[in-house]
Amino acid sequence: MSIKPDAWITKMAKDQGMIEPFSENQIRVNEDGEKLISYGVSSFGYDVRCASEFKVFTNIHSTIIDPKCFDNKNFVDIESDVCIIPPNSFALARTVEYFRIPRNVLTICLGKSTYARCGIIVNVTPLEPEWEGHVTLEFSNTTNLPAKIYAGEGVAQMIFFESDESCDVSYKDRGGKYQGQTGVTLPKT
Repeated sequence: MSIKPDAWITKMAKDQGMIEPFSENQIRVNEDGEKLISYGVSSFGYDVRCASEFKVFTNIHSTIIDPKCFDNKNFVDIESDVCIIPPNSFALARTVEYFRIPRNVLTICLGKSTYARCGIIVNVTPLEPEWEGHVTLEFSNTTNLPAKIYAGEGVAQMIFFESDESCDVSYKDRGGKYQGQTGVTLPKT
């Protein structure tokens, strides 16, 4: 990068709509002065927020998790400012932010240490060049206790890798199955 990473992220967000909504500062408190798990631009990335829609895994219907034939009965839908993930369980959510990844950028996502130190793993597959949409977030509660996720607060950091050249074939060119996703998106084949 020829400019500082945080300035590059701000420029890409403002000039190309790479991240919407976008916060060019680290936000650590809300309007009422209450502490938040931070979100917004960081030194080398962008800390994303979790939206208030969740899909929490359940076994009440004794279905099988099959990525080729996914049954929506595997989840309980929750709309809330917090989500309680049962012990040793899993939930899906989405980012508040909508992303438009440039053709010469690859994006990797890592969970925030605040959640990792509580045994909550955040997983997101890479955002490929020219992918766009809300990012589906996967939360694993690795503990034997219930775990809480806060909507509207930081959950993971996006790290952007810019190439000097554009890729030959982008995610958009391939007609990727998750292109333009909104909401919490379930597995597709």
